[in-house]
Amino acid sequence: MRKLLLLLTVITVGLVFIGRLYYLQVYKKEAYSLYEDSAILKKYDYPKRGYVYDRNGKLLVANQPSYDVMVIPREVKPLDTLEFCSLLKITKEDFITKYARATNYSPRLPSVFVPQLSKKDYAVLQEKMRKFEGFYIQKRSLRDYQTSIGANVLGDIGEVNQRIIERQPYYKMGDLIGKQGVELSYEDVLRGHKGIKFIQKDRFNKNIGPYKEGQFDTLPIPGRDITITIDSQLQQYGELLMTNKRGGIVAIDPSNGEILALVSGPNYNPNLLVGRSRSQNFSKLYRDSIAKPLFDRGLQAQYPPGSPFKVINALIGLQEGVVETTDKVTCRMGYYYGSQKLTGCHHHSSPVNMNSGISQSCNAYFVSTYRKIIDNYDDAGKGMNVWADHAKSFGLGDYLGYDLPVGQKGRIPNGDYYDRAYGDNRWGSTYIVSNAIGQGEVEATPIQLANMAAAIGNRGFYFTPHIIKNIENDTIPSKYTTPNYTTIDKRHFEPVVQGMFDVYNNGTAASLRIPGIDICGKTGTAENFVKIDSVKTQLTDHSIFVAFAPKDNPKIAIAVFVENGYWGSRFAGRMASLMIEKYIKNEITRTDMENWILTHSLENEYAKPYSGEPFKINGQTTLQVIDKVVAPTDNDLSYSIPIPSNTPKR
Repeated sequence: MRKLLLLLTVITVGLVFIGRLYYLQVYKKEAYSLYEDSAILKKYDYPKRGYVYDRNGKLLVANQPSYDVMVIPREVKPLDTLEFCSLLKITKEDFITKYARATNYSPRLPSVFVPQLSKKDYAVLQEKMRKFEGFYIQKRSLRDYQTSIGANVLGDIGEVNQRIIERQPYYKMGDLIGKQGVELSYEDVLRGHKGIKFIQKDRFNKNIGPYKEGQFDTLPIPGRDITITIDSQLQQYGELLMTNKRGGIVAIDPSNGEILALVSGPNYNPNLLVGRSRSQNFSKLYRDSIAKPLFDRGLQAQYPPGSPFKVINALIGLQEGVVETTDKVTCRMGYYYGSQKLTGCHHHSSPVNMNSGISQSCNAYFVSTYRKIIDNYDDAGKGMNVWADHAKSFGLGDYLGYDLPVGQKGRIPNGDYYDRAYGDNRWGSTYIVSNAIGQGEVEATPIQLANMAAAIGNRGFYFTPHIIKNIENDTIPSKYTTPNYTTIDKRHFEPVVQGMFDVYNNGTAASLRIPGIDICGKTGTAENFVKIDSVKTQLTDHSIFVAFAPKDNPKIAIAVFVENGYWGSRFAGRMASLMIEKYIKNEITRTDMENWILTHSLENEYAKPYSGEPFKINGQTTLQVIDKVVAPTDNDLSYSIPIPSNTPKR
């Protein structure tokens, strides 16, 4: 019996060993075990990152060679740290910190010790690397921006962090990934796929050659090139016009939704975020909490849209059947409810109909129209919901669905919004008349306003704005080629388009006409508030302008927003007109406007709340400012309140 038990034990143990050996050598995948085997060195071969071209085939982003010093902590032998640090141009303290970080990541896996050596430093170090066991040099590519413009569009690449590694196992410590702009949006397309080489080591931890003659090695797959929709010449011109100003310019091709220019001011040179100085330069840009150069105002800044929003109310009024184009409204320098003046207005002829209401930007006309829309329903909340649904059909009040990584929803309030603010059925149209003229609770981003202009130029539809034009060996998503229709019937657009055309003919932008181009536009002004010692303080108004051209079959739709720019035609209108002429004619004939914009700075306006000195608002009211100023947050960049009765808005 004992002999039988012993025999069974031997057989059982043998079967266990055989089963385990079968699992390790046959069932378990060999490639997976290679990655776990500490006796095999894994060396990654990084692919060429895809190039980026503008819509006209101009190369914007290429690659340049870079050299990373890699370390495998467990293989490091005693070395002359002073010599090594001198070669790498780092301090001994840096050496200790970097080595500890690499060890914490993994003692047996390679990680980046010093990234992005220059060619000169690499040449010097390469000759002496044999002296520093456990360290080696790995070649890879860095971005080479062939332009100084479009940093907010192109983005940049930087090292992955632990959170990214945990979420995306493809990346290893020291790998580079798109951080902003198209580099982030199209990371999977641009990066390609890493190759790998498995190198066998002996028992003395020395490399003895490729593992199994390299049969498991893989070659890198290059990233694919992309063409973006940006016109680099138009982008460059927009950035020039925005010099010494803050705001955003967004230009769209209405026929397909392609973004022609996406300007954010202030901007920076994308080459600042390349190389070993990237971290230092990024910190400087990030810590600038006043100018906010990393804040893409074209996509992220939510402003009161001002008077350009009036055309939406005109279209809703026509669709709801509460106004006719010939209806006239008397304007007595504002809108009155009984004896109470709810809004002010600038001087113009009166009475006005829809055409002159648009071209002369009459507040009284559009407050009257807005109230008719809301009061057309027994319940103000229902009227607001109908109004909001129409407005949202133009891409307002929600994310547009474009292919850039940042953005904001804007705001189109509905009935529930005001029920929460005032209580159910405890408010009416007279409480919220500021919405009629693009103030109050309405907010929009510049790209939303440009898209709104495109929808009007197309007479009722728009294509989702997008930055991608072509992907090598691929097609762009169908959502960018499918039209989105508004809730407004096509027949209602023509009188509104004519009103916008007359803005240039005999209205608030008559001085901005461009010879040979029929432009339809709308000026706008929006109130501007900032927190000073936690007190909301009014600053100089924002300048807004939206337009499209030509009048029929438009080639460009544009929105320009200039912070503290006084009024619509002063800065934004001039800049929009110049951008349109630059794109359509590829030349500038209105050099008088160009010279004016290039020689007028708004830096003094931006400095006012931080000066500790009294300053004027719109050249009229003098305020005393306390020394301590709270820098505006994203939501405080432009804060709107109901319009004072004596304040004209255009």
